[in-house]
Amino acid sequence: MTLSRSLDLPSLDSVDTLAKELALLQDQGKRRIAFLGSRHVPAVTIHLVELMARSLAQEGHSIITSGSQGVNAAVIRGVLDVDPSLLTVLLPQSLDRQLPEIRDQLESVLHLVEKADNDDLPLPMASSLCNQEIISRCDQLICLAFHDSETLLSSCRIAEDMGKVVTILFFD
Repeated sequence: MTLSRSLDLPSLDSVDTLAKELALLQDQGKRRIAFLGSRHVPAVTIHLVELMARSLAQEGHSIITSGSQGVNAAVIRGVLDVDPSLLTVLLPQSLDRQLPEIRDQLESVLHLVEKADNDDLPLPMASSLCNQEIISRCDQLICLAFHDSETLLSSCRIAEDMGKVVTILFFD
């Protein structure tokens, strides 16, 4: 009699990722958690993002995001409600290049990093560079995107290649 091996066993990469995620969940230390996401977000999702960011800030984690509408604006609101000192916002370009409604919100951010050197770049390229810097500063990445969000999904692949724990939540 021969024993057959189950084809349902997860790959070693999946096991390693799961082990990292479980270790982070059990770790009582404070983490640097980055949020990246789409500018165009369903209204219900905005409230969930704010709740996630608020909850993580209440646990004392540092939150890093960028400064645009949608997911980033929701993260900023959530963290500012708890403790502004836990929030760092990296802009892909200078503050002057941001939309007026976002600029008002960004004035409340204590740790705001502008990238005026990128003002001459197209926004998608500047955003990609910004996302890479955000990822380099975090321990964990939470990304909220659509399946065709190329810049965001590329950023997630970069984060995974750097050994970061990455959670992607899709809108579609």
